[in-house]
Amino acid sequence: MTFKTWCKQILIAIDQLANAFAFGYADETISSRCYRNFVLEQDKRLRWRLMFHFVNGLFFDREHCKTAYESEIERKQYPAHFRK
Repeated sequence: MTFKTWCKQILIAIDQLANAFAFGYADETISSRCYRNFVLEQDKRLRWRLMFHFVNGLFFDREHCKTAYESEIERKQYPAHFRK
């Protein structure tokens, strides 16, 4: 594992920990949760709309939350031997 990959894994772990502390699933990132709640489950509460747009804006990417959700579904944050 390269140093860059290791750093990315640490950031994902911190993100997932923060999500778990916020009563979310332990293996889901905040970005993925925002997409799932606001877009897929159509939870129109103000907090999900604000978080969805805030997180996308934070990464300067209108598709960040969607991409994060798709990465969770496809297990892209896992090593190749865990994706089977």
